[in-house]
Amino acid sequence: MTGTKAPEDAYTAEPFLPDRGGLPALRRAAADCRGCPLHRDATQTVFGAGNSDARVMLVGEQPGDQEDRQGKPFVGPAGRLLDRALEEAGIDPADAYVTNAVKHFKFTQSEPRKRRIHKAPTLREMTACGPWLAAELAVVEPELIVVLGATAGKALLGSSFRVTQVRGTVLEEEIHGRRERLVPTVHPSSVLRAQDDKDRRVAYEGLVSDLKVAARALS
Repeated sequence: MTGTKAPEDAYTAEPFLPDRGGLPALRRAAADCRGCPLHRDATQTVFGAGNSDARVMLVGEQPGDQEDRQGKPFVGPAGRLLDRALEEAGIDPADAYVTNAVKHFKFTQSEPRKRRIHKAPTLREMTACGPWLAAELAVVEPELIVVLGATAGKALLGSSFRVTQVRGTVLEEEIHGRRERLVPTVHPSSVLRAQDDKDRRVAYEGLVSDLKVAARALS
């Protein structure tokens, strides 16, 4: 076995993608993905969820602690806040498809049974996971992508992406070989991290304002 590499050392999910099938086939295949080392510590793959005919796809960074335990995206506090903001902006969360740029939870932990602290994925890890996102886009074919935060933006638009420069605007870019319309905004978890109630309210109102731009783009 000398000289052989584990699949994760190649840093690409490409060999794990199924030859055919829709979202159910992708979800089953993703459960066994070893395209990068993140699968080693995560509880499970957290694939996208929602309507396969969704007009809008919401792309976040990666699963959090609750998502990793439950196996579903955006089921933690940030997901609940996002649902509330979407409804306020005039987008029905049930009509959206939600996913992440990276499908495994990356974290640090000082010792076993201590709280697992989110750690941002590297560009290499995002690139490795890119084939799953490309496959989701090809199946769902959304009219609009809402980019949630800087990491998702870098995964879709490149390392020079800065969410503060383009949030709340409608962009048109080629993503994984498809011409896409995108509206970037902050990740809902950044609203929860605000220092106090006033900052949190301002941050939340900013998120809703950006999502209203997305709602108008869909109308």
